[in-house]
Amino acid sequence: MENYNLVRPEHLNHHGSLFGGQLLSWVDECAWMAAARDFPLSRFVTRAMDSIEFKHQVKNGSILRFHLIKTRQGNTSVTYLVEVYEDERSSVEEILAFSTSVTFVSVDERGNKKKIPQ
Repeated sequence: MENYNLVRPEHLNHHGSLFGGQLLSWVDECAWMAAARDFPLSRFVTRAMDSIEFKHQVKNGSILRFHLIKTRQGNTSVTYLVEVYEDERSSVEEILAFSTSVTFVSVDERGNKKKIPQ
């Protein structure tokens, strides 16, 4: 699955680059959408994000491409690799800006783990 976001002034930190918390929010949301589309009968909550390392500053006006790949599926959980590529308007190439794995757990209405229907 792929998704895109445009970095706008309201997404910037006090140094004028993309606020890390905003990027993490987009990563979590994109990964959740992938899980929701792959398993429409399940209710997912975020369990974990692996290593969080920002590769470089992302500037205002950049277009971010979120590339998601399902990497693992268990009985109650599923994991997606999320790679975020930056497309600066002044560049002809995309640059890997961030990557992590996001794991979701399927839960019932009370928050208890629930098997993912096939």
